[in-house]
Amino acid sequence: MRLRHARLLLAAATPLLALAGCRRHDFPDYAKNYREYAYVANGGDATVTVLDLINLRQDRVLRVGSSPAGITASRTRNEVYVVNSGSDSVSVINAETNAVVATIPVHRKPYFIDVDADGKLAYVANSGSNNVSVIDLNKRREIATIGVGEGPGIARISPDESTLVVSNRRSGSVSIIDAHSRKLRNVIPGCPGATDIAIPPDSQKAFIACSDTHQVMVVSLDPISAGNPLIATLNVGDVPVHLALKPDGGEIFVSNFASNTVSEISTSTNEVGGAHPVGTHPSSSVVSADNALLYVSNFAADTVGVYAIDDGKLRSSIHVGASPDAIAFSSEGHLLLVADAKSGDVSVVRVADNSLFTMMPSGASPNSIAVKAFNLPN
Repeated sequence: MRLRHARLLLAAATPLLALAGCRRHDFPDYAKNYREYAYVANGGDATVTVLDLINLRQDRVLRVGSSPAGITASRTRNEVYVVNSGSDSVSVINAETNAVVATIPVHRKPYFIDVDADGKLAYVANSGSNNVSVIDLNKRREIATIGVGEGPGIARISPDESTLVVSNRRSGSVSIIDAHSRKLRNVIPGCPGATDIAIPPDSQKAFIACSDTHQVMVVSLDPISAGNPLIATLNVGDVPVHLALKPDGGEIFVSNFASNTVSEISTSTNEVGGAHPVGTHPSSSVVSADNALLYVSNFAADTVGVYAIDDGKLRSSIHVGASPDAIAFSSEGHLLLVADAKSGDVSVVRVADNSLFTMMPSGASPNSIAVKAFNLPN
C-alpha cells in the first residue's frame, strides 16, 4: 500500500518536474482553442481516465460500464466510444465536454469497437453472443446484428468501407461480411485463437493473427475471390497477438508474445522477412508516421523497445511502468503513450530523444488508449 501511494505521488509530481526542465520547442505550438486528450479504458474499475496532452496532466476520470475494453475515437466527430464488456453496452463520450452523453445497449461481452471513416456507423464484436452489432451513431442505437463464429474478438471495417472482417477466437475462424448488405460472404477456418486484424489501405486483403499457433492468415477481400479467399498462411513467431501496419501500408509487424520477437511481413508479396528480438513478451506496437521506427511494448520486461525498421536493429529500450500493454502516439507524433497494466498508469515517452518524459496516474488495469485532437469553435 505504501509503495502504491508513493508511486501515485511521484506520478503526480513528475509532470511538473519534467516540464520545468523541458525546452518549449520540444513540443508543438498550440492554438488557444486547440484541445487534445488521451482516453484510457481501465478494465479493472469501470472508468475511463481522460489525460490532457497539452498540459500533461490528468483531466478527469469518467464512470462508464463495468470492464471497459476496446476504445476508439471518431475521425469526424468530437466523440469517443468505449465498449463495456461486463455491462453489455457502449458508452459515448463527448470530447468537448469530457462527459458521458449516451449509453447504447449491445449484446453479451462486447470486446472491440471500430468506426467507419464517415463516423456514422460503429461495429461491435460481441464475444459472448457470437455476433456483431451495427450501431447508428446518429440515432445512438443498434440497427442490425450479424451472426459470426464463436467468440468474436475483433470486427474491423476495411478502409474502403466495403468489407467487415471478424476474428472468431473460440472457433478459430475468420468471418468476411459484405458491409453494404450486411450478409456473410465467407467463413474461413484454420486460424486457432484468431485475434488481431490488419487491413492495408487498398482494402484488397486482410491479415489475421492466429494466436494459438505461430501463424498469420492472409485472406482476399475481393468479392470475386469469395469462393476461395484464403491466400496464404504465414509462419511467424509463437503466439502472435498484435499486428502493426506501417502508415504506407507496405509492411506489417507481428508481436510474437511467446517468442520475444517481432516478425516483418511484406503486404505486397505476403512474405515474412524474418524475426527480430525486441524484449520479453511483446504485446502491442505502433509505427512512427515516417515509417522509420517501430515502438513495441514488452509486457514482461517493463520496457518499450525502439526498433529501426530500415536497419533491422533494436535501437534502444525505454523503461516504463509495470506490464506495458496498449500503446499510441499523440496526434502530432511527438509523444508516445503507454498503458501500464499492472502499475495503473500511463508512461509518456518523448519521441525526439526516446526517453521517458513523465508518468500520469490512470486506473486499475488500463488496457486500451484512444487519442482525440480538435479545435473548439471560436
